[in-house]
Amino acid sequence: MKVLLAGCTKLPAGDGDDDALVPALADVGVHAEWAPWDSPADFAGADLVVLRTTWDYPERLDEFLSWCDSVPNLANPVPVVRWNLDKVYLTALRDAGVPVVPTAVLRPGDRPVWPTGEFVVKPTVGAGSRGALRVAAGDFAAARAHVASLGVPVLVQPYQATVDVLGETAMVFFGGRYSHAFTKSAMLTPDAELDPSGHFVVERLAPAQPDAAHRRVAEDVLDAAARQLGRSRSDLLYARVDLVTGADGSPVLLELELAEPSLGFRQADEAAPARFASAVRAALSSAGPSRCR
Repeated sequence: MKVLLAGCTKLPAGDGDDDALVPALADVGVHAEWAPWDSPADFAGADLVVLRTTWDYPERLDEFLSWCDSVPNLANPVPVVRWNLDKVYLTALRDAGVPVVPTAVLRPGDRPVWPTGEFVVKPTVGAGSRGALRVAAGDFAAARAHVASLGVPVLVQPYQATVDVLGETAMVFFGGRYSHAFTKSAMLTPDAELDPSGHFVVERLAPAQPDAAHRRVAEDVLDAAARQLGRSRSDLLYARVDLVTGADGSPVLLELELAEPSLGFRQADEAAPARFASAVRAALSSAGPSRCR
């Protein structure tokens, strides 16, 4: 069995977080290699292609999605990737009853209605917090200029001030089952900087043990997404549910990552890569056009 882990030109073998995956997969009889998604590697001949650090896709979206369509056995499946790469999915989950950070979609030509306090403007298609701007209360001129500079649909969300103290809680699932969690400190700060690859804002991470309220919301998010996609949770090789604490103290969804998330293996227990490898084996046992497209 052969698995290809898809990176990008500047991160052809990942960013270091996934270093334990190749040996963990070898332990369960799966040969795994890394390759940039736009390389001449034989993706069509692999038993499974797993999206990992394909983080240059926002600037090459059509090309990237065409490549995804060309891969017979992709994880997560192509319809899942297409749905998840556009953060407008947050409005669908909100309408399905999931607690979501208040979110408005602003398309070119729309007349904006700005929040009254601090807020965030970010592209609906983006990775690694690139293009996200934290806007001071009332600085609508800066917001308008940023939207104009992006020239693409954006999300407008009130800034969740609790992130400055509590950060985000990222909860990771493999094959629909909870694996581990980690925290991410606030990234939209004056000292934020890009990784040398230029593909993501450097994050400060730490292991986490989420409470029952976070666990319930994360499970609800995954169930709602599976219903939206007409799939079983077990169809999702991986998922990362990013929660923040809302103004009333309850966890709310900031993002659901089903396409190419960092999975926080360096913040997880030693068995996490083995759990991932087991989920890959389960995906391989059911891989085929009917599942992966």
